[in-house]
Amino acid sequence: MASFPGAQRVARPLGAQRARYLATVTAGHLVVHWYQQLLPLVLPSLKADLHLSNIQVGTITTAQQAVSSAATLPSGYLADTRRRWGSLILATAIVSFGLAYFLMGSARSYVWVLPAAGLVGLGAALWHPGAMGALSLRFPDRRGLALSVHGVGASVGDSLAPLAIGAVFLVISWRLALQLHLVATLVIALALWRSLGPVTQGEGPRPSLRAYMGDIRGIVANRQALAVMTANALMSMGRLAMLTFFPIYITEDLGYSSFILGVYLALLYVMGMVSQPVMGVLSDRLGRKAVLVPSFAAIGLLYVGIVYAHSGVQLGLVIGALGMFFYAILNIAQTAIMDVAAEGVQASTMGVMGLFSQPFTLGSPVLAGYLVTEFGIKAVFWYAAAAALLATVILVPVRFRRVAGPARHP
Repeated sequence: MASFPGAQRVARPLGAQRARYLATVTAGHLVVHWYQQLLPLVLPSLKADLHLSNIQVGTITTAQQAVSSAATLPSGYLADTRRRWGSLILATAIVSFGLAYFLMGSARSYVWVLPAAGLVGLGAALWHPGAMGALSLRFPDRRGLALSVHGVGASVGDSLAPLAIGAVFLVISWRLALQLHLVATLVIALALWRSLGPVTQGEGPRPSLRAYMGDIRGIVANRQALAVMTANALMSMGRLAMLTFFPIYITEDLGYSSFILGVYLALLYVMGMVSQPVMGVLSDRLGRKAVLVPSFAAIGLLYVGIVYAHSGVQLGLVIGALGMFFYAILNIAQTAIMDVAAEGVQASTMGVMGLFSQPFTLGSPVLAGYLVTEFGIKAVFWYAAAAALLATVILVPVRFRRVAGPARHP
């Protein structure tokens, strides 16, 4: 077999304990993305019920992203330095989602929607660093595969939630549907805490703050990490714009119901169930760049495809194709950062990426709202396409490498 720069050559058997841990965390990730996917689904209802402008709709996504970006690094620090708290952090993430949607379902003014959206961002910030950091440490030999399998749970949640909740919105009010999710989160969080407790105990000595900050600076100074973070920031700008205004496009411009919106949103993620493990294996064998560059380019072209696709089957095919890359590629980008990060800051890599991206991404939904107001809804897809294609260009000249840490977990 051909040898590729930075390719992993030795992978030990998965083992029952590692497989069980991966399955449990992947199931939790399904729940997390079920709740994350509720926000774009409910945006049209919020807009209509509270009489919001396009720019106000954009600020809802901005509030979610702002809290997520700000809280991810502290969350990663806790996950890296207090590994005994791992199960508690992940369970708290689930409860945060329940509180967010209970508040959002109860909100009678725009002012209360913003903190609710912030709680959605907090839940994401609590979950992803801890879960992905722990997987990275347990699977240094199969990092791409492990994080991609974890991502499959997200794709399942992202695909099921729009269909299920879109149908529920036809039967009961969207407010009641959101409020009922709080009860489910309390039950799920307790079950997750109990099941993960025995396998998230502390490992190894806790690094000093000075050593920790030195490792963080090492990430920012690394050329590969810097290029991937810049490209990821651009991709996030387009992704946030898409998630904010694609539901508006489907309901207002095309006139479809909440259930049909759910079908389109499900298509945006369902193909990721298949593509993510494939991308993970390919990135482990061929290198991260071999997957990232063509995928970023494909996303940019498919955003353009939305502009020209007719509603119905044709638009569904474009969205389904976009779904092969839309979420899956984020895991490969994260893996490329973890490849060059020290073992003591694996969970914190998400926080570093979030803080780096924050100046670019926070204003993106608001800018998209302005573009929609001035130039029409399809302007947002051109904007997302330009961001994705520029991200592709940034990665082309960068040489990727991989530094695998020791496998310390049974």
